[in-house]
Amino acid sequence: MAESSPDVIKRYLDDAVAAEKSSETQLHRSEKEANDESTKALFHELSLEAKRQYERLTARLHVLGGSPSGTKSFFAHTAFDLKAVEAGHEIQERAAHNLVLAYALASNKVAIYESLATTADAAGDSDTSDLARDIQAEEQASAQKIWSLLPAVALEITAAYRAATARERS
Repeated sequence: MAESSPDVIKRYLDDAVAAEKSSETQLHRSEKEANDESTKALFHELSLEAKRQYERLTARLHVLGGSPSGTKSFFAHTAFDLKAVEAGHEIQERAAHNLVLAYALASNKVAIYESLATTADAAGDSDTSDLARDIQAEEQASAQKIWSLLPAVALEITAAYRAATARERS
């Protein structure tokens, strides 16, 4: 039996809820690991934004008669937990690595919200579509903020390695 449009919208909302909860957790962890104030402040800001988005999406899901799936949230945390790839990275590299991961998460969520908004538009659910487009714009802005920090952090890492190499040679 085919799903109805409202069921598909609730499923997509549930996906977005799980993605935001996972994102909030990872951003909070990255904030704790950040070693400069601008990166720490950005991760803090993005973590709070993910929490607000989670709350807004959960409220919309409840209005439509749904509720967040604990199982989906668990799998979202597992699927999006890319911290394992940090093995072999020096502590100095984690700032850049965490920014790359945050950028990937934001870009992923831009696509999630495109699917949600398009599906909601097709079903005539303008409230869900408007919510998805609003959050999508926030994610696009977040991705730009993250992108703007990457070059400076990468240069700091390069300078630290050069300084360490120079000390080793002397």
